[in-house]
Amino acid sequence: MYRKVDHIGIAVKDMERAKEIFRNLGLEVESEEVVEDQKVRVAFIPVGDARMELLEPTAPDSPVARFIEKRGEGVHHVALGVEDVEAVLEKLKTKGVKLIDERPRVGAHGTLIAFLHPKSTGGILLELCQEK
Repeated sequence: MYRKVDHIGIAVKDMERAKEIFRNLGLEVESEEVVEDQKVRVAFIPVGDARMELLEPTAPDSPVARFIEKRGEGVHHVALGVEDVEAVLEKLKTKGVKLIDERPRVGAHGTLIAFLHPKSTGGILLELCQEK
């Protein structure tokens, strides 16, 4: 059902400062984009077979802005790569897993994504990702 850890999302207040921190560690940004409907600017940094995803809010009412306000900067979510996000959501729903997204939506790079509620995952925000 799960293929790999796709990426780890990290909430940041200042994208340029965050990118510089990772450059100083010898890591380079692979790509950047703004995901308008999620009100976030993202930058992906490859590390082995996975990536780190820097998340900077583009509006004060974005979910990432609210996260930073409550918890500060840091790990926001862990994303798991799946072959068929809709099938995984249906399977998890039948097991009583609380879903944030009942249906997949489009995320960065056109990937289909859906989030699972931390109440069902031991306090961790998990994202399911299906590459296009």
